[in-house]
Amino acid sequence: MAASKLSQDPHSPKEPRENNLELAIGRELREFRHKKEMTVADLARATGLSVGMLSKIENGVTSPSLTTLQSLSSALSVPVTAFFRRFEESREAVHVKAGDAVEIERAGTRAGHQYRLLGHLGANSSGVIVEPYLITLTTKSDVFPTFQHDGIELLYMLEGEVGYRYGDKSFHLKPGDSLFFDADAPHGPDELIQLPARYISIISYPQPSHS
Repeated sequence: MAASKLSQDPHSPKEPRENNLELAIGRELREFRHKKEMTVADLARATGLSVGMLSKIENGVTSPSLTTLQSLSSALSVPVTAFFRRFEESREAVHVKAGDAVEIERAGTRAGHQYRLLGHLGANSSGVIVEPYLITLTTKSDVFPTFQHDGIELLYMLEGEVGYRYGDKSFHLKPGDSLFFDADAPHGPDELIQLPARYISIISYPQPSHS
């Protein structure tokens, strides 16, 4: 597979979370103003605020009112919530120690597949739900090539060998192999070649909307 440039740089440094609300708003305001290539005087004319007031807001010296933020958001064409981006809730991490993964029931468990959930995050800033599983197939397992669900899925083979069907194709998966696909099409192991077989399954799909 030929290498291609990814749209995100995972090593790119990001601004740390801002602990002071006024400073967080000020940093965002300055950044948005620069993106619009506006001077403080330009923004003052567009909002009716004084240059001195804008300088105080950008430097985190004063806390702007909601009316002021609405004026700024209108002039800069950004939502009011954008000013609070750096003053956000702390991120969550889930550490699951070896042997502590939760065994759960999914459609494939009736075919003797063992599912261990390796971690779960609920609502988060990415807008995406990710479910990582460690799946084990043994001599008690059966083939089950009819999984079908929303999202995309990545499989990474750790041990054993299976034939894994996706749509009308079957892939012979060995340790180190991966399979990445749209999970809306029927898929699943259709041949148990060498057991026990273990593989990581990572499923991701959009967070449900509550609006």
